[in-house]
Amino acid sequence: QVQLVESGGGLVQAGGSLRLSCAASGRTLSSYTLGWFRQAPGKEREFVAVISWSGGSTYHTDSVKGRFTISRDNAKNTVYLQMNSLKPEDTAVYYCAAKQSPVVVTDPLLYNYWGQGTQVTVSS
Repeated sequence: QVQLVESGGGLVQAGGSLRLSCAASGRTLSSYTLGWFRQAPGKEREFVAVISWSGGSTYHTDSVKGRFTISRDNAKNTVYLQMNSLKPEDTAVYYCAAKQSPVVVTDPLLYNYWGQGTQVTVSS
């Protein structure tokens, strides 16, 4: 069993930056594919970014490319999401998720473990 805990959310002005962290316990994350997802009020949960086991492969959804960067530190059992040039439309609850498979996917239904989420609010 994997427990995931996100942190780093908050209120920021448009153009600002935040760094989200997701710490895992229960199992080492080195054999898990890790993803970040977000859900805005009244909308479905959507994919943001994913990183492979080794960190050698990453993929970001088009709306955040060039602004967000996913990374991981397997020694610290933690995955990060650096968010720069934030926009009001980035406002959402952000979730990290893990799946015990090397296949890098964007479908949230394929992830086995989820954190409780952290709120990110970007003011205009």
